[in-house]
Amino acid sequence: MTSKIIDGRQFANDYLEKILKPRCEFFLQNYNKLPKLSTILVGSNPASESYIKLKEKFFSNLCVESEVFRLPENTSEKELIEFIEKQNNDDSIDGILVQMPLPSHIDSDTIIETILPSKDVEGLSPNNVYAWAKAIPNLVPATALGVLALLRYYKIPLEGKHVVVVGRSMIVGKPVSHLLLKENATVTMCHSRTKPLEEYTKQADILIAAVGRPHLIKEGMIKESAVVVDVGVNFEEGKLIGDVDFDDLQKTASYISPVPGGSGPATVCMLASNLLLAFELKRVKGSDEQQSCLREYYANYETIGENGFCI
Repeated sequence: MTSKIIDGRQFANDYLEKILKPRCEFFLQNYNKLPKLSTILVGSNPASESYIKLKEKFFSNLCVESEVFRLPENTSEKELIEFIEKQNNDDSIDGILVQMPLPSHIDSDTIIETILPSKDVEGLSPNNVYAWAKAIPNLVPATALGVLALLRYYKIPLEGKHVVVVGRSMIVGKPVSHLLLKENATVTMCHSRTKPLEEYTKQADILIAAVGRPHLIKEGMIKESAVVVDVGVNFEEGKLIGDVDFDDLQKTASYISPVPGGSGPATVCMLASNLLLAFELKRVKGSDEQQSCLREYYANYETIGENGFCI
């Protein structure tokens, strides 16, 4: 058996054409400005640089202003907080993304809590965590949204399926587990220290690997016809690879996502979706009905662009 490829690039292109670009046309007709994203990178990290490059390429096809601020490695926590506060107060900025991981002398939770929830396009501030933990459509971590969007795009059944998530981060593991529970899947959460890991991965109808450890999921660790979504980001001899031994698992899986070209493009696409949602929510701040409509619109990955504009 040869697996079908979960093609994140194809999904992102379709979502761009069917949903995001039509929404851009609506912006140009109805609003006086376009969404603006601020990305903050402290120091240098290969995974962050790869993500920024992918993001900027995707955003170049969209009605989005995007600016990347590169701060030195020795930027203090206080300096970073002050920098974010200025952006919180800048009305021209609709979304703020602080690239993780941060240098060890900066506390990530403190930084995340500094970002205004309304500009938190990664969905990690306490208010946004509360929303996705309660399965309320809102700003949800883009990588988790990307995983769900890919599964829906390929019409992979979720209800009643056993999903094993390997990884417990706030960026992927925890939010994607909540999203899949909402879809009535049965979810088991594992991590790099689960022993023996293969005992759980072999039970999965759908396996999501999101630890950031190369060769974590090997041949013999999945059951026949399982669906495998690889969210890992690792660099080995300068080459980007995932958590999954792709060539080996391709013999067993029914669907499998490659790295690069799988969850990465879907993540960038959902980040753009979050930015557009944040931009619009600010414009209908006084209307709970319109805000609710917009949240549902952006949460529906099969929405056709010309319908459901909510305004």
